[in-house]
Formats: sequence, C-alpha cells, structure tokens
Amino acid sequence: MKSAFLPDRGVIKIAGEDARNFLNGLITTDVDRLEPGLGRFGALLTPQGKIIADFLITEVPAGHGGGFLIDCPKALADTLATKLKFYKLRAKVTVESLDLGVLAAWGGQLAAQPDLAFADPRNAELGTRILIPEDLKQKLSDLIGAELVDAAEYEAHRIALGVPRGGLDFMYSDAFPHETNMDRLAGVDFDKGCYVGQEVVSRMQHRGTARTRSVKVLLDDISPEVGVSVMAGDKSVGTMGSSAQGKGIALVRIDRVADALDAGQPLTAGGLALRLAEPDVVRIPAKQPTA
Repeated sequence: MKSAFLPDRGVIKIAGEDARNFLNGLITTDVDRLEPGLGRFGALLTPQGKIIADFLITEVPAGHGGGFLIDCPKALADTLATKLKFYKLRAKVTVESLDLGVLAAWGGQLAAQPDLAFADPRNAELGTRILIPEDLKQKLSDLIGAELVDAAEYEAHRIALGVPRGGLDFMYSDAFPHETNMDRLAGVDFDKGCYVGQEVVSRMQHRGTARTRSVKVLLDDISPEVGVSVMAGDKSVGTMGSSAQGKGIALVRIDRVADALDAGQPLTAGGLALRLAEPDVVRIPAKQPTA
C-alpha cells in the first residue's frame, strides 16, 4: 500500500446550523447523503453551468466540531471560500480555510482508520483521502501501514485511471461537468433539488448533448505538453491534458474523434502518436424511439 501527501490540495470548513441546507442549494452533490466517514464528489458551478471548482466533501464528526470539510485545489481555496461567502446572505454558516492538507492512500487496506478519512467516491482504486496537517504525513502513513511516496506516483495512478484534474485536463470556468466526466464519477446528483447551474447540467443530461469528453489515451513515445492540440490529420479534435508512464488524458470532441477513427485517421498531439485506451467511449449511443 502507498500513500502520498498532495501539496496541491487545500481544505475549507463550512459550519453552522444552516450549513447542510446552505451547501445543498449550491453544489452538484446531495449533501443530505453525507455523514462522517463518507465522502462525495461535487462542484460549485457558474449560473451558466461551468465548473468554478470541483472538490471532495465530507461531514465532520460531532466530536471534531461538526460541519463539513471540502478537499479542493489549493490554488482555488480562497476563491471558493469567497464564492461561498458571497452566497451566504443571512444563512447561519461560517466559511474558513484550515491548515490541513490531503494524504491519499491506495493499493491496499488501511491497518487503522484515522479520523477525517473517507474513501474516494470517484473511483474505488483511488483509495482513501485523509485530511491532516502536512507534518503528520509520515506518522499517519506508518499508522495505516502505507509506504509514503512522492505525489508524482499518485499523479501517475490518477492518470492511469482516467480521472481528470482541473487546471491540467480541463480549465476552470470553461468546462461543463459532463465534459470532465463528473456525471460518470458520481459528481452530480441528478435527483436532488436545485443548485447553481442545475438547469444547464440537467438539460445536457436529458438531451445527451455532451459532445466534449475527457478520455484516456495511450502514448507510444514521450509525453506531449499539456495544452497542445490533439489532431486528426490536419484538424484539431481536442486538447492534451496530463500524462505519465505512457498514459494520458485528453479533452476531445467525441463526434470528431469517432469520425476520424471511422476514416482510419491517426491521432497525434504535438506531433506524437496517441491512441484511445477505450475507443468505444467516443461512440454516442443511438436514441431509443419513444412509444
């Protein structure tokens, strides 16, 4: 089993008697389904349905003061906190950044269950998230029976699983949840009540209008740079994201990639060959006729 402290992650706390209802009216995940020891994936969106910040959220046990902790990109922690405060109005909630980070542990069973730990809801193979101060990373790794490794090993693991990371595999405030596969990674609860951007997201879900998707790719050579165009012949069909150890993630127009595959056109990024790890993912299912 391995563990890695993720230096790019920050933690925000939302507390107060209105905290649950406050969050439930803003974010894509159903906060009513949260409880201590359980994590959910979600995002705060613009009114136009684009991702301001995506994050993991868990409920704090009463013994630790209650409330909710959001595990989010560290570079966006202040922005997210400010946005949440903007929506606070008269709600009885507090929003603050904490001096905590994230230890990810994967590849085995924890020898002990620490406080503020939860399974990553996006993919079981991503393992467990533990919210701790950085100076406890070795002690906690020893406690759970994990080998503490560099964060680059976790990044390679994430990429191999095809789980997108904002700022690399998509740009914040420029991508819809469907484009980053949040609908496939348990990041959107379609049966919950309203939240900011909900109408756009629901429309894309019910009409099947998502034409851009994050997909896993296989690389035959060195990794292309992040942000270079994915090409089918002389036409751009997407953008390259993160990559490691011969695997990567690209944000592509699935209809254009499907056409390229049908035409036998190879895909490249920065002049380097790449292949889809799962070619069928770009096929849009035919709509079933209604009775």
